[in-house]
Amino acid sequence: MTVQNAHGTMTIVMQQVVSKSQFKAGLLAYLRNVEKNKQPLIITHGGAAVIKVVPYKEQPVIKSLRKTVLSYKKPTKPIGLKDWEVMR
Repeated sequence: MTVQNAHGTMTIVMQQVVSKSQFKAGLLAYLRNVEKNKQPLIITHGGAAVIKVVPYKEQPVIKSLRKTVLSYKKPTKPIGLKDWEVMR
């Protein structure tokens, strides 16, 4: 929802809130709704928020790492302790 006032424009994101029992009964429908509308879903227990389901968004870091390994010889060969920088 977008609201305009004298100070400018403000976008309000409406989060859907459901109880655990409601979520369990309509799991697939709720997940499809999150995916379709790209809006988070808050799941409550006893009136308190316990879980937030958010649409998956690929992280830029992962994109930057794609195609950076040009070749990897012997992928099944174990790595020795001398090869771990942490162990030095």
